[in-house]
Amino acid sequence: MNTPLHLTASSFLQLMWLASPALPIGGFSYSEGLEAAVNAALVTTEVEASDWIVEQLQLTQSRGDMAAIAQAFPAWACNDTARLAQLNDWVRHTRESGELRLQTEQMGRSLVEWLKNRYAADNAAQTQVQWLAAQDASYPMAFALAAHLTGANARDALLAYAFGWAENMVQAAIKAVPLGQSAGQRILARLAQEIPAAAEHALALPDAARQAFSPMLAILSARHEHQYSRLFRS
Repeated sequence: MNTPLHLTASSFLQLMWLASPALPIGGFSYSEGLEAAVNAALVTTEVEASDWIVEQLQLTQSRGDMAAIAQAFPAWACNDTARLAQLNDWVRHTRESGELRLQTEQMGRSLVEWLKNRYAADNAAQTQVQWLAAQDASYPMAFALAAHLTGANARDALLAYAFGWAENMVQAAIKAVPLGQSAGQRILARLAQEIPAAAEHALALPDAARQAFSPMLAILSARHEHQYSRLFRS
């Protein structure tokens, strides 16, 4: 499949759809360790929340899940199921806590169910969706398929993925720190500046350079599983 240099209107709108917090896959219910960081007084202000989310984008997303999505794109294009299974296993096995593992599994299942409905009349897409459903799909692999089916290229897919993730994280910060809406918009503006470089970094990474190593995040996530009071599922 030849990847387009410029998005068509249809692809653009479909990527906006995938990035929307209104997509019924449950992304809004996770803070990915941020709530535990707030509880531990590691994140208490707008500046600390902004730094935390930007560092998470750079250290965990661009080096891990976004890189896996980038590498899944050509595999979906040529239906290389061996490669896709390898990437899906990598994502699932690199979750560093039970909560983070459950998150990628739940969001992956939900997106697969959405894809079954979205492409009900497309036999070729249904074949790919059904194969992925049988693999206990991780969210990054399900997103890669969803974005591939829009006809977009990998770079634009990563921008959409990262912005959708950023919106959910900012909303988590607004609720958990807590912050006002104006503070949330300032954080989102900073993330919008950081996301293009994160996407380019993810696109450039070979297999050997993919990473899933964020020990403090793993510790906080494990603590969150037993936190006394919680708003979020991770």
